[in-house]
Amino acid sequence: MAWVLTTSPIRELAGPDPIHPITRAFVHEMRALGYVEGRNLILERRSAEGDPSRFATILGELRGLRPNVIVMAGQPGLNRLAKQMIRDIPIVIFSMGQPVDAGLVDSLARPGGNMTGLTVNSGPENEAKRLQLLKEALPRAARIAYLSARESWSNPIGQAVREVAATLGVTLVHAEHHPGDLEATFAGVTARAPDALFASLSAETYGQRDQIVAFARRAHLPGIYPYLEMAARGGLLAYGVNVVELGRRAAHYVDRIVKGANPGELPIDRPTKFDLIVNLKAAQELGLELPPSILLRADRTIE
Repeated sequence: MAWVLTTSPIRELAGPDPIHPITRAFVHEMRALGYVEGRNLILERRSAEGDPSRFATILGELRGLRPNVIVMAGQPGLNRLAKQMIRDIPIVIFSMGQPVDAGLVDSLARPGGNMTGLTVNSGPENEAKRLQLLKEALPRAARIAYLSARESWSNPIGQAVREVAATLGVTLVHAEHHPGDLEATFAGVTARAPDALFASLSAETYGQRDQIVAFARRAHLPGIYPYLEMAARGGLLAYGVNVVELGRRAAHYVDRIVKGANPGELPIDRPTKFDLIVNLKAAQELGLELPPSILLRADRTIE
């Protein structure tokens, strides 16, 4: 079996209790299902560690190893390459974006081919709503930096966010995320002189979640993040699904495939619950008083 990430350091994936939260949830759930490394499971762990040029090498190596199942992060470039390079090994993607629009699968109900998995959003409207929440929390914010890869800025999700920005009277400026050069990434954000930060829903954001939040805190820049952990680590707001739970649920897809299920016939799971996390301590550090509407809507607040 193989586990492939795009940005996180490979050291975070190691051992029976990995540091990486999604990997840890997957490994623990596999163990609960009866798959134990050293007994009846070999788990090949790989990460491009922020360098997309390594995707082809990793996939080529795994194609040669021929694992029973490959589980991977939902990074568009990696997923497209996997579809091209690997046709006869089941692939479970635990954090898909819009797999039908991306041409990865035929439909959510019947993916076809060798790919299935779980999505992290149920459409561009969820990312648009996240920008609305940020504007509601910061009504005076007029210029917001959208931290994302170039592809995310121009795809349907990015387009939906830009359209909503126009209706909110917000100037949305693109700050390109370079996973292999965070110094340049953060310099790009600073150069745009934003009032707030909007971090994209992507494998790169998750892989560098600690560094992004730490930068925003140093820059005294309020922001909203797509991963709940980022509010827990000091970000002002987070709105999204519990992605750690996706790792756990991915293990059940693997179990079904190992037991004979056809991945092309396993429906892709869409999230139904999105949480809003508000970090009141971060608001205090930023000298902000959040409106009651945001506080009342919060599923959890961090004091």
